[in-house]
Order: sequence, then structure tokens, then C-alpha cells
Amino acid sequence: MADEENNEETTEVETPEVEATEAAEDVEAVLTPKQQRTRAKHLAASKRPPRTPEERQAERQAERARKARLRRTRRSKEREARKAEPKTEPLPAIERPEGRQKVRQGIVVSDKANQTITVRVDAARRHRRYEKVVRSSSKLHVHDENNEAHEGDTVRVVECRPMSRLKRWKLVEVVERAR
Repeated sequence: MADEENNEETTEVETPEVEATEAAEDVEAVLTPKQQRTRAKHLAASKRPPRTPEERQAERQAERARKARLRRTRRSKEREARKAEPKTEPLPAIERPEGRQKVRQGIVVSDKANQTITVRVDAARRHRRYEKVVRSSSKLHVHDENNEAHEGDTVRVVECRPMSRLKRWKLVEVVERAR
């Protein structure tokens, strides 16, 4: 028993300051690097003397002027470097061979718009797994220059450059007129 009492007396009594620094170190160990940087920034800011808004504005303007000066010098150096380079002639335009355009045949669903018809293209294909015939259709907006196709006609259309937001097809011919 006496030995235990002696051990208790010999242990150091921690002061509140020591406990606070240890707690701060524990918190520092838990913080992410970003939080540590933010904390350091706040500590540095709290040590600076308070400034008036006019002083802060003056510092901002001085910093902007310094950056503008650096930008001007960098850009002038870049301009001089470009002038010093030997001029090369521009590359010739790449001639692309025309690819094969898609051709579709379908039935005119609507011819109400001027120089535009809506064509329904029906497709029937066999399902890969179940081998049942699956029918599907898609609508195409087609450019009809002379308004020659009418509702119910069977027409052939070809892919072209975008004519408008939806029109990417041109009428080639009217295969069969509607009765």
C-alpha cells in the first residue's frame, strides 16, 4: 500500500497549459492538410494589425498593378518571339473523299410545312435471341425543294448537310404516288 501511495505522489501533475498544447497537437493530427493550411492562414491573419477598408483596397490595387506589369512584359516577350520565328506558309486544305451517303425509302406522313416533308421509314428485323420479327419505324424531316411529294407517297431520301435544326435529309425521287 505504501508503495502505491509513493507512485501516485511521484507522477507529474499536468498543468492546464500542457493539456491545452497536447489537445491542440491531437487536433492538428486529425485535421486534413487543407484544414491545416486554412488554420495557419487564419493564425497569420490574426497576428497582423487590423487594417481599414481603404488600406485593403490600396493593397488590392497595388497587387493588380503588379500583375498587370508582369502580364505586359510576358506578352511583349511572346510577341517578339513570334516575330523572330520564320514564317511558314499555311497548310493546304485537306481534301476529304466523299463517303457514301445513307439512302432510305419511306412513306410521307406530313407535307404541311413549306419545302419540308416528314417521312416514316419502317424497318423489320429479326430479334437476335428470340428470332421474332421486330418492327420499328423512325421519322425523318426531309428537304423537298419543289414541294413535289405529298402525303402517302413513297419516296427515296438521301443524307445531306444539316438544313435546319431537324432536317438532315434531301428528297431524291418520288418512287410511287399515293392514290
